[in-house]
Amino acid sequence: MMLWNGFECIEFEFESYAAKVILPKNHTVRNAVAVKTTYFNAFPETEIMLLENGMLLCFIACDGRWGKKSDIDRMARFIDFVAEKYGTAPKCVPVGMSCGGLMAVQLAAKYPEKVACLYLDAPVMNLMSCPYGFGIGVSNSGDYAEICDDLGIKSVSELICYRDMPMHNIPALVEKQIPVVMVAGDSDEIVPYCENGVMLEKAYKENGVELEVHVKEGCNHHPHGLDDPLPVVEFILKHI
Repeated sequence: MMLWNGFECIEFEFESYAAKVILPKNHTVRNAVAVKTTYFNAFPETEIMLLENGMLLCFIACDGRWGKKSDIDRMARFIDFVAEKYGTAPKCVPVGMSCGGLMAVQLAAKYPEKVACLYLDAPVMNLMSCPYGFGIGVSNSGDYAEICDDLGIKSVSELICYRDMPMHNIPALVEKQIPVVMVAGDSDEIVPYCENGVMLEKAYKENGVELEVHVKEGCNHHPHGLDDPLPVVEFILKHI
């Protein structure tokens, strides 16, 4: 039996993409599943605590990390597959860190019927901020070609006119009243909170949508998560 952090790990292919499901030790406690949208093994403390509380955890590989439409659509089909095979609820909890937060928002905006709540951690909401660094953040030119491939655009000028970034899909989350718990560092130089997560925070507060925000004083982009992930886990368990 393959293990992941002490939990049974089932690896397989879904539509020719590597996938995995991690099973809690007590399968009867919860019927909900968390979906790590990318960077599966990064900062797993919250996911481990969710497993300890009886939730399943799953993951499917993607072609990119910048919200490629085919990746988002495949992830939605994978969520349906996991729900049917393992008897979990049809609504999942996307866990998105950094670019994974971008993917989680895009998934929830397009498939709100599949999302119970979101856990976003230093989420990329504004591609002009990250990776392009047109604000206060650090530019990362190594990601430009990857973004162009994922989004099907050919230049920065096209990206400036692109209207399907996560920040443009915040109204869809507000309309569907999707609860969010968000964690970020106030000194993030890669994905500055004041140019990314704060837009979601402002929209949610203005519209009375349930939101819990944990801003870590003096924290850069890493580490993700809270020293004690219990507040995030409690928020998620309340909404599944």
